[in-house]
Amino acid sequence: MRPAGGISYPPQTIQGTMNDAAPIPPTSPSHGSYHWTFERSVAVALVPLTIAPFAGGSVYPVMDAVICGTLLMHSHIGFQACIIDYIPAWRMPKARKAFDWLLRIMTLVTAVGLYEFETNDIGMTEAIKRIWKA
Repeated sequence: MRPAGGISYPPQTIQGTMNDAAPIPPTSPSHGSYHWTFERSVAVALVPLTIAPFAGGSVYPVMDAVICGTLLMHSHIGFQACIIDYIPAWRMPKARKAFDWLLRIMTLVTAVGLYEFETNDIGMTEAIKRIWKA
């Protein structure tokens, strides 16, 4: 059985008495509400970012870079959540590590692909325009 919150006790023992408060696990800024708030902020930021270039006629390269970066973060966080949920580290540690590295590699490959698309092709905003009008 996994230890709760990183606190491990020997099996079949109770620490303290029945009236003692439950131990509080150590806090980490990369877990819990901070992480959830960041994920939701990135997801919500994508909505105006996809509309802004068409409504305001802003500078495309800057807007394209922001859209691509936010979309890349959003995708990475989403796939990471799938890996965490469906490949538990305590049950399949080698597979979990392999999928974590595969996600990192694919995120890097996607970032390079988006960079090439932005610098040598039409760019994200123009692609969205063409898809919308298709």
